[in-house]
Amino acid sequence: MITIRNARLDEADLLAEIGLRAWEKAMIPVGETGAMLDNARRAFANFTHSSWITISVVEKSGQPAGWAAREALDENITDFWIDPDYQGLGLGKALLAEIEQEIVRQGFSKASLETHARNREAVDFFEKHGYTVHWLTVAYNPKLDRDVQSVGLSKQLVEEGPKPYGTEF
Repeated sequence: MITIRNARLDEADLLAEIGLRAWEKAMIPVGETGAMLDNARRAFANFTHSSWITISVVEKSGQPAGWAAREALDENITDFWIDPDYQGLGLGKALLAEIEQEIVRQGFSKASLETHARNREAVDFFEKHGYTVHWLTVAYNPKLDRDVQSVGLSKQLVEEGPKPYGTEF
């Protein structure tokens, strides 16, 4: 059974480990994972301990198997990690649907996120679920202490109807 719930501070270390395992798998095509591993480990631990209140956890049979976060509690999904041992079981799909519903409940009409440009598995996953790539950039990532190629994706969650006559301006 799949359940989705808010994170708890007492599981911050477990969530950091899940994120790190998923990150390592995603970074294999990029290379140099070993050189970035210590920075990534610290970044996950810092984030899950300081921002746990922004994290939603997906569980499989009562076991945390992944998580997503919206750091500013806006339309931007800042983290989305499914433990590699649990990928392909529908957990990501369920978690994404819940996050999207939460975004809409909070009054936003679209969801957006960014991921590493070479993380083909993530880009394919989000495109499969209705996201469109809107930009590609190279920027310094302070969490990883290096330049990173990123793509930005978004999905319209609430259809915007035609504007009433006279409101085009």
